Amino acid sequence: MNYIFKDRNDAAKRLADKLKKYKNEDGVILAIPRGGVPIGYYIAEDLDLPLEIVLSKKIGHPNNSEFAIGSVSLQGVVIDESVTGIPKDYIERESNRILEVLEEKFKLFMGDCKLIDLKNRTVIIVDDGVATGNTIMATINAVKKSYPKKIIVAVPVSPIESARKLSVMVDEFICLQIPKVFFGVGQFYDDFSQVSDEEVMEYLKKNKRLLKPSL
Repeated sequence: MNYIFKDRNDAAKRLADKLKKYKNEDGVILAIPRGGVPIGYYIAEDLDLPLEIVLSKKIGHPNNSEFAIGSVSLQGVVIDESVTGIPKDYIERESNRILEVLEEKFKLFMGDCKLIDLKNRTVIIVDDGVATGNTIMATINAVKKSYPKKIIVAVPVSPIESARKLSVMVDEFICLQIPKVFFGVGQFYDDFSQVSDEEVMEYLKKNKRLLKPSL
């Protein structure tokens, strides 16, 4: 039976219950901004783990910007090979444009902070939900280049096909519900308010303050 999350806090608390076994591991929470950051903050707080962001953005189809044909992260580009007929110059142009945006966002959110080394660590990638899965797939491929100990993806909701794709890419895929009927992530929240850049920065600052005594 499908159920509705009250808000991202509610979804994060339910996810955190499924992740308790990772509390004593040398791990890190990687949240996808902006909606994934509140989810990541509450999980990081519960597991006493550092929170960082991982930036990626979908490449929209030239005839329908809402339809993703791939995604860009700071580590590279992933294109959905099942989508054909897209001009290479369009993909290159969009990829470069998106990369510039991501680099600006990274500087805004993280400043001059150095990212945690992911090698031999347990990496938990979180978001407030999955639609096509392209963004998280790009994130997974980027994280794999850092040779982590294991990769876990934890999300509140995902359509069946995306869940199937993601589950074979990681060591563990945790999803609270995989509905047969899926129109969008917001369909499963009472409150799916947009998260601002300022809120993202505040969550990251609060996480660093919480962890400071143990560092």
